Order: sequence, then C-alpha cells, then structure tokens
Amino acid sequence: MLRSKPVQQWSRTLHIYVSMSLLLVVLFFAITGVTLNRPEWFVGEPQRIESELPLSPALLAPDALRNPAGEQALLDVLRQQGGLKGLASPLQIYTEVEDGELVEGEVTLDFKGPGYDASVYIDLLEPVAEVSVTDYGTVAWLNDLHKGRNTGAAWHWFIDLSAVLMVLFVLTGVVLLVPKKRTLRTAMAWTLVGSGATVSLYLMSL
Repeated sequence: MLRSKPVQQWSRTLHIYVSMSLLLVVLFFAITGVTLNRPEWFVGEPQRIESELPLSPALLAPDALRNPAGEQALLDVLRQQGGLKGLASPLQIYTEVEDGELVEGEVTLDFKGPGYDASVYIDLLEPVAEVSVTDYGTVAWLNDLHKGRNTGAAWHWFIDLSAVLMVLFVLTGVVLLVPKKRTLRTAMAWTLVGSGATVSLYLMSL
C-alpha cells in the first residue's frame, strides 16, 4: 500500500510543501534550542525601568475595581498610557476603612510576556501607579517563545500545529523511502545509530 503510486504522490507533495512551510519554524526552534541550552553564552543583564503614571481617582473607586468592566478599564489605561504589554494577572486589592473612610489601600498586579515582566503598585490614596518594567532582551524573548511561556492561546496553538506538521514531515519522508530498498536500509541504519547515540548520551548524563 505504501508503495502505491497515489500514496507516493501524495506523500511527495505533502513532504515538499510541509517542509517549505516549516523552514523558518525549524530554524527558529533549532537556534533557540541552543540559546536555551547555553543561556550563559547569549543572555545578558536585564534592563529595568521604573516610572510613575497618574491615574484618575474614578478609575480606582472600590466599586469600579471589583467588577470586570472596571478592572478592564484600568488594564486598558495601563497598556495605552503606561505602555505595558503581555498577560495581566488578576488584581490584588487591599483596603482598610475606618468610619466609612478609606485610610489605606493598594492595588498590585503584574504583566508578563516573552522576555518581559512588569510589576505595578497603585496607592489608592494617591492615585499614582508605580511601574517597574524588566526587559530580559531579545534572546530571552526568543527563548520564551520557544517554550510558549507567557505567550497566550494563539502562540500555543501555533506550537501545536508546528509539532503536528513536523510529525507529518517525518512520516511522509519515511513513506517516500519505502520503495527505495537500498536507500531505506541505509536510512534505517542511520536511524539506529542516531537513536542509539541519543539513548547512550542520555544514560551517560544520569
């Protein structure tokens, strides 16, 4: 069945177009595999920037902060006016009220993205957001993309799709080798050598 002309034709077509669609993806994961394995060679010191952002008192009203619309409004202001990006954590709200008056209150949250981290502290009595942004650099950004760290659902699906296409690329390559007996024997020999070397190196590292 694998040697039949239709199967060979479909396998060849899939193998060619899948390999070309994966060209940059495979290069990306190969290169970032090295940068992940050797971070001391590539990752530099992070850059930290601290700033303050005035906020509207109405934005920080207790009723506003404790409902989804109000929380989203605060996040929008922090992103648009403060330049923050990434995935936002839930708000951590602390208030102390005496005789119906707010005597102490604070809001804290984080924004996280690939190679990026921002911490926000808001004093509710003085509506100013204190922002501390840490940029870990381009290599750290690429490494986090490789791991799917703080990247959101769309990138996670992209990694899943890439993995499926890589499996399809390998399987169609094997199917194309099946009719070529001499080439298949050589390829299987190299497969055994590579697999054996992989297992041996793993066992040696334990």
